[in-house]
This record gives sequence, C-alpha cells and structure tokens, in this order.
Amino acid sequence: MYSQENQASVFSQSEYTSAMALSTAANYIMNWAEPFTRTYRTYIRLRENGSLTLKFWHSNAVDSTWDLGVEARGSEPGGKWSIEAAYIADGGLKPDGTVMQGSQVPVTFLGETAKQVAPGEAFWSDEAALVLPEGHYLAFTWTIRTAAPGKTFPYNVEGMLVSAYDAPGNHAGQETNAAFSESDKLLVLPSYIGYKKKVDKKLVFLGDSITQGVRTAKDEYSYWAARIAEGLGTGYGLWNLGSGWGRAYDAATDGAWLNKAKQGDEVLIVLGVNDLDIGKRSAAELLADLAFIVSSIREANPDVEIILGTVPPFNFEGEREEAWRCVNTQILTAPPAGVNRVFDIAAVLSMPAPLDHKVRAEYMSNTDDPHPNGTAGKAVADAFLKWYGETIG
Repeated sequence: MYSQENQASVFSQSEYTSAMALSTAANYIMNWAEPFTRTYRTYIRLRENGSLTLKFWHSNAVDSTWDLGVEARGSEPGGKWSIEAAYIADGGLKPDGTVMQGSQVPVTFLGETAKQVAPGEAFWSDEAALVLPEGHYLAFTWTIRTAAPGKTFPYNVEGMLVSAYDAPGNHAGQETNAAFSESDKLLVLPSYIGYKKKVDKKLVFLGDSITQGVRTAKDEYSYWAARIAEGLGTGYGLWNLGSGWGRAYDAATDGAWLNKAKQGDEVLIVLGVNDLDIGKRSAAELLADLAFIVSSIREANPDVEIILGTVPPFNFEGEREEAWRCVNTQILTAPPAGVNRVFDIAAVLSMPAPLDHKVRAEYMSNTDDPHPNGTAGKAVADAFLKWYGETIG
C-alpha cells in the first residue's frame, strides 16, 4: 500500500531538478483482461540540452481521480508489474518514432536492466548520461510487462501534449519505428525525469488539466506552466504536477500526489474547477480542502513559499457560479493560513464583470470547451511572470 514515509524518504536527490515542463501525473490505471508486454516511447523537449546526467523517479500510484472514480481514484496504489528494459536516446529533431542511430543508453535500477515493481512502490533509477544536441528531443523508451490481469500501472489518459508511440512486445532497444503506432491518450512515463543541476529555487505547480495544459497543441509547450518555465529560465527548476480531472480533495487525501508537491521550495496551487464541477463540492468544502493542502505542505517544510491561485473561470452557472465566486472572494481577501501570496489567475482568463465567471472567448479551446488554449497560456504566463517579479521576496 501507499506509504508517505517511504515516498518521502526515497525522494531525497537534492542535486537533481526537474528536466522538463511536461506533467507526468497519473490520473488513470491500466486495466486489461489479460497479462501483456508492451513498449512505450515518448518524445520530450527538455529544459536544457547538451551533456546531461539524468535520473528517473517513479511512484506506482494514481495521483488524481478520473471522472467519478470508478476507473481510477486519487492515491490508489498501482499493482504488480515489471520494467523489462528502459532506454534514453537522442530522439532527433522530429518525433517520428525513431531514435538517432547509436544513441540509446540503457536505464538501470541498482545496476539491473530490469525492475520488479511492487504495489504503491516508489523508486529511483541509476544515473544515465546522454549528450543531447540543441533542438533535439529526448526519447524515453521502456517495455512494461504485466504478470496478471486487472489493474497494474498508473498513467495519464488525457489528450496528448507530446508525441508518443507504443508497440506490442519488447522493442525498447529498437532504433526504428517498426511495429510502433502513434499513441492516443496514453502517456506512460516515469513520475519524475530529473537532471543533475543546481538551481536557485525548485518550483512545483499543483493543479488540474488547466495546469497540465490539456487541449493545447501537441509538442508546442504553449500552456502556461511551460511558458512560465521558459520565462523564468533554467536557474529555476519547475515540476509540473497538473493532472486532468484532478481536484483539491484528491490532494487532500495526503497521498502520492501531495507528497510530490511537498518537494518544492515554492508551490503554486491552482485547484478547484473540478471540485465545484464534477465533484459537486460546496464552497466551504473546497476551502477546507485547500486549507488542509496548504497546512500539510507547510508542515512538511516550514520554509516553503506557498502561492495560492484563484479558481479559474469555467463558465459555471447557477449554484456552481455562486460557489466559485464565494471561494475566490475568500482566497483574495482571507486566504488559508500559511499562504504567502495569491495569484489571481481568474482575473487573467475572465471576461469583464458581470460576466467574469466566463472564460474570454479568445482563450477557449473551442466554442464549447473552456479549457485555456495556447493564447491563454501566453496571457497567464506573461501576467504571472510580471506579478512574480514584483512580489518575490
């Protein structure tokens, strides 16, 4: 089962920082009727290229609840499965399923190329060195085997923000794209991809699909978390924990997801849309969950800087609009104890009052979907970077 003590103790590699702005939070769990072996290859734009020392950390647990929790729920431990082989490689300039010839570097675990993963386990890989030319993608490939039917490994099932491929069988060491097909709603990656790097501050962004960047264009990194990372520069680390359909009460279970957030020197929390929507939480319930999240993060690290975001607009109506207004008024005027600063993300995305519960039309993914698009990502990032520079201690 999930153990917060175990998770916290293994996450102690202070000389590493997150190598990317992409979120790999898990909101789903693989559940097949029969055992299988399958290979997953994903292309990632790292925050820095060149001569890299990389290390991977993984938490075998679901972070946030999917839908109503029938398929996957927050803090649910993953099952038994194994890593048959894993590689990092130069993915080239085009994420087409291939890797550059001769560039594959095996990823090992305590010196072994294979790893048995226990339910709820958290673990590190060994260091792996790779020279990645400027402009080239990192390709991460691993073959996963399940030994039994039913629920096994957690992953993210939202719309694809990066190019990824999968193939039946063990093809982890293969350089070509033969047998691989483009993945759809199937992001299977370690929880954390880090590189050896001293930074001034490690930022963690804890949020839902709006933080994850859902509905923005594949491989463009146009969502606001990625744009903020670019704007701050590589002197800052950024671990994006945005998880589609995530909600504050998932984090308030104090499980795997919140434990990840506790690793930051500074944490930005942008949660609440799904609590008010599919979660049908009251304003009081949401505020209580946010207060618990803040207090729990601060208890783990008394020196942490906590930024609480207002709840973004999501075209709520009726009682949900009333609850949204109530929560944001409270956040702006009397945020939970332990919050250092408040970032009013809602003000950036909202239409002018009295329609400020609605997302500006130019920021919506489409006419029916209020998820912020890449244009909104730029607006939020620009506003945050200006605000951050003015309010940083």
